[in-house]
Amino acid sequence: MKIGVIGDDFTGSSDIALTLAQGGMNTVQYVRTPTSPANATVEAGIISLKSRSCPIDEAVANSLQALTWLLEQGCEQIIFKYCSTFDSTPAGNIGPVIDALVNALQIKEPVIVCPAFPATGRTIYQGHLFVFDTLLSESGLQNHPITPMSDPDLRRWLAHQTTMPIGHLPLNTLRTGNARAHLQSEATSGKQYIVADAVADSDLIELANATQGLKLLTGGSGIAIGLPQLYGKTASDQSDWQGENGMTLALSGSCSATTLSQVEHHKDHGGAHKAINIAELLDGKIHAQAIIDWAKTQTSLPLVSTSDTPENVKALQEKYGAEKAANTIELFFGELATLAVTQGYHSLICAGGETSGAIVQALDMEALEIGPMIDPGVPALRISNQPITIALKSGNFGAIDFFEKARGILSA
Repeated sequence: MKIGVIGDDFTGSSDIALTLAQGGMNTVQYVRTPTSPANATVEAGIISLKSRSCPIDEAVANSLQALTWLLEQGCEQIIFKYCSTFDSTPAGNIGPVIDALVNALQIKEPVIVCPAFPATGRTIYQGHLFVFDTLLSESGLQNHPITPMSDPDLRRWLAHQTTMPIGHLPLNTLRTGNARAHLQSEATSGKQYIVADAVADSDLIELANATQGLKLLTGGSGIAIGLPQLYGKTASDQSDWQGENGMTLALSGSCSATTLSQVEHHKDHGGAHKAINIAELLDGKIHAQAIIDWAKTQTSLPLVSTSDTPENVKALQEKYGAEKAANTIELFFGELATLAVTQGYHSLICAGGETSGAIVQALDMEALEIGPMIDPGVPALRISNQPITIALKSGNFGAIDFFEKARGILSA
């Protein structure tokens, strides 16, 4: 194994798995840290964790466990993959996990911090994170129910999460070919963690060249764009993909503006939709089997969603408690997915990071095979050794017609 990735959620892990697979690397996404060695043919191994918003100690412990296994597989480079919108609180979990990985690896070399993903509008300029032409703090992410992003300056935000001084790699330095020397200079001056500007894929390729041989990289899936070529790989079109026959079910728990628009588009174009009243769900009035029974009667793609506006979600959290609301919704989606695959569904479309994580854990899968891209950042996946295909979509990703597009690729 050449590259080992520690992903802080399941959708982001499939995102970077797609990047590496498209680059020509034999890539496998593991649902948790494996207990046995990887197949010798695996060149890039992605360990999916649910560590983005869990307690810091848990996130650190799980990340270190993943690191140990990846090093045992012979990985030459480790990537800590987090969200392209740097989803975190002032306490973590990004900073504490980077600290733990740096200490475990015993490295003094530069460590880049770069969540840029230009294909989905995430760019970094002058240390600030943009979503298309809008600062992160004005993009709607400031209303995220779990990790509200109120500051677009990644240097300031990361400084809340670690005691390490934060450096900066400006765009003009990157583009003039002096990035490696600048990174080394920042690290020598004590600024080991370095926020790197990037606004185009070409910048990320240059960044890959500048960080060649460094033991640890951190960022979004974009930082992997230039890596396969450094290992002598060429792009793959994954043309041998074949979907699965059988019914498809779409499940959405994301409250992002992107997913809300996708849900509305699905409804407006004749798609079957069951909106779950979260208050009734929390009061025990909605049962998963009844929802599956409804889905089976639909002639178009059935979509079940708890997606709602941030304002409504906040009101429910205040009434029932944020933890209870989140846990109840996640358990509900996990039960829906379990019932679906035991009752004839062979394809699942999952929208939202927490939703996807709950479904993956409920199905107790071990690994995922990487298929072709549905939309930037979202691959088609197959559960290893099972006739089940699945898509795990970050809430902010995907075209307006994502649900229908996903069904077309996941199903035969």
